[in-house]
Amino acid sequence: MKKVLKYITGYIKELDKAMLALCVIMSVFSVFLLYAMNVSGISSQVTGRQWRINLIAAVVGIAAAMIISAIDYKFIAKLWFIYAPVSLILVLLLFTPLGRGVEGADDIGWLNLGFIQFQPSELLKIAFILTFALHLSKVGSRLNEPLNMLLICIHGAVPVLIIMKQGDDGSALVFISIFVIMLFAAGVAWQYIAAAFVAVPAVIWFAWNYLMQPYQIKRIQILWDTQMQEEEMLGIYMQQYLGKKALGSGGVTGLGLFGSDRYTYVPELDTDFIFSYIGMTLGFIGCLLTALMLAVICLRCLSAASLSKDTLGRLICMGVFAVFFSHSVINIGMDLGVMPVIGIPLPLISAGGTSVISMYAAAGLVMSVYSHRHKAEHMFYSEKYD
Repeated sequence: MKKVLKYITGYIKELDKAMLALCVIMSVFSVFLLYAMNVSGISSQVTGRQWRINLIAAVVGIAAAMIISAIDYKFIAKLWFIYAPVSLILVLLLFTPLGRGVEGADDIGWLNLGFIQFQPSELLKIAFILTFALHLSKVGSRLNEPLNMLLICIHGAVPVLIIMKQGDDGSALVFISIFVIMLFAAGVAWQYIAAAFVAVPAVIWFAWNYLMQPYQIKRIQILWDTQMQEEEMLGIYMQQYLGKKALGSGGVTGLGLFGSDRYTYVPELDTDFIFSYIGMTLGFIGCLLTALMLAVICLRCLSAASLSKDTLGRLICMGVFAVFFSHSVINIGMDLGVMPVIGIPLPLISAGGTSVISMYAAAGLVMSVYSHRHKAEHMFYSEKYD
């Protein structure tokens, strides 16, 4: 009994309470926003279902984060042969009749197993962070050898190509962000960076002219083409126009959360455009505080990376940082009209149970690295994983 109490005391002492508290605060804020959205009746799409799902997902996510943080991240990484194939298979099932789309989306991103419906790409992000961190840490100082770099690029290309084939451009961009940030953190040589700068414009030109669909090109062109914006005011640009209008209508302090005759209706207000709802109801102050909270979560990831006792832990934290950072930048950028609308949720705030749980799982990995930054005896920890 004394040994168990010792484990629990050690676990609580080493737990990254700040990271957990930040995530919980964001979830409370999310449930409050979705509840207010439902009560105000701003959109018929938003019912009591959204805030209840996010509340349940937050409870499950907190439990998952606590469990993951108690387990040594090196042990979790060594189990790649279990979760990597499972997550890949689940994503590949999207290409079968089990795959489902949602109204207004271009991709088939939901897997319907009858008793549950979820987004397997969110699970694949966690699996990719762990497997890619393990791969990079195993390669170590031989990272910049041509053969190793080729294998690393293949490792990164697999999930990106699968997700692009699925049609989820937003998640594909997140995977690319994870790949680039983790590779940079691992110490990629400047020669490869220079080569990438030379190759990227050619790749973009080729993709623009031969790979991208007309609607994808239009979504990017419309960001700066004012004539196209006017022509598509009731088409592809309408959602972004309404999102910017809603965002700016709140002024400094907002119109209030529980009803106003000056509310602006925006499609997908509970998911892709929830930042516009924050601006409309809570104003510039609400947007600023939301962005600051997300920035602090990102900084906690970087802080845990700097405290990590090994390369594996540091790279895991950098991968999680990439997820929170890219999701935040893309989502807020969509609402501000500086990024194309590609369907990326705002971390821990947008409606969606799978996204919320996966973000907590990612946070749990960072908390695991933080908790095991010292060589001490913890629950589910053994120095044989060092």
